[in-house]
Amino acid sequence: MRVVWDGGAEVLSIKEALKKADESEMDLVEISPNADPPVCKIIDYKKFLFEQKKKQKELKAKQSKVVIKEIRMGPNTEDHDFKFKLKHAISFLKDGAKVKAYVFFKGRSIVFKERGEILLLKFAQELEEYGTLEQMPKLEGKKMLIMINPKKK
Repeated sequence: MRVVWDGGAEVLSIKEALKKADESEMDLVEISPNADPPVCKIIDYKKFLFEQKKKQKELKAKQSKVVIKEIRMGPNTEDHDFKFKLKHAISFLKDGAKVKAYVFFKGRSIVFKERGEILLLKFAQELEEYGTLEQMPKLEGKKMLIMINPKKK
């Protein structure tokens, strides 16, 4: 088997490789068992695992989590309520969260689909300087929704 360590690499038998690992007070770890000859490395295995865990933690910390905030309206939402919800949406977008705004149709209010679509388009237009519209209003069951992404700074 081919053995790799800090000082170099050579082809050794298993006994010789284990002896060499014991002499350096490290572990013999099989890296590539399918290679011809198999490749092993003399390393401190506990330190190796610690480094791997540390790398995983760093990668996880660098990932950005997508936060989605929802805003619910009815098809007959009045102007004051609209502005109130608009203020909330602006603060969410400034914080870097996505906004999912939807109009919920209760009972027979589904006949006012046009009102819902107009309301959502007006909402998206008001938020134009804070975010970009990801999708046009679409009806899913009793909800008509839009998604707005925050603008990059």
